[in-house]
Amino acid sequence: MSSDIHPALAEGNVAVITGGASGIGLATVERLVRAGLRVCLADHDEESLEAALEGLSGAGEAFGHVTDVSDAASVEGLANAVADRFGPVSVLMNNAGVGGGGDALSNPDGWRRVLGVNLFGVLHGVQRFVPEMVAGDRPGLVINTGSKQGITQPPGDTAYNVSKSGIKSLTEGLAHTLLQQTEGRVTAHLLVPGFTFTGLIKRFVKEKPDGAWLPEQVTDFLFESLQRGDFYVLCPDNDVSREMDEKRVLWNTYDLIENRPALSRWNPAYEAEFEAFMKKDLPR
Repeated sequence: MSSDIHPALAEGNVAVITGGASGIGLATVERLVRAGLRVCLADHDEESLEAALEGLSGAGEAFGHVTDVSDAASVEGLANAVADRFGPVSVLMNNAGVGGGGDALSNPDGWRRVLGVNLFGVLHGVQRFVPEMVAGDRPGLVINTGSKQGITQPPGDTAYNVSKSGIKSLTEGLAHTLLQQTEGRVTAHLLVPGFTFTGLIKRFVKEKPDGAWLPEQVTDFLFESLQRGDFYVLCPDNDVSREMDEKRVLWNTYDLIENRPALSRWNPAYEAEFEAFMKKDLPR
């Protein structure tokens, strides 16, 4: 890791990672600490934070802060703790996330929880940390963790899809604003993991499925993408290639263009057409 990947990733710079005690967040923390950055792990689970900190090693310094990202006051407390301990923030990764919201007709409490953590948690992080990046004179890097479900909208956990769709829109708008206001000094990027063996998956399966990536693979792909200057960090996994992802995204886009029924990919009347489409070469 060095500043040639992104100028904000320089030794001694300060990073804040929400959802930093496990999964993709922790894998990113480990990379940054090894590279000599000073990192704050923010997470709602104090025990997980303590375990994560015990396992870290590297040239950088790290500390944990118990944070409820759905609560703006809690994020304010996080920001104050980082400022007191480390100083100005150069890297912000809004990564905390939960699932289990439910479909459009169910579970109001689940909806509030999922939108609170996944969408408003990102907004709270952006609005608290990024204005100071813009006002300063240092390079800045913002990474927001989205999901393919926020793009292709598979039926089931509609609340989760809505939250991740919102993150996509928020991050796209943020990237444009930052380009206008900082001319590329501060950049924003949308991380879109594939099937990854994180805590959300471990609730259902104890051993890593063959098709899943490890969090460390997602982090490796993230930094390779940052070095290329990618905004959309669309990760493959062991079952789904980049080409498959592109075809699925394009099919969903054509639902609107061709005025097909919503989520036609999962509509039995379009099953054969979708399968045939996936076998075709992508138009270029």
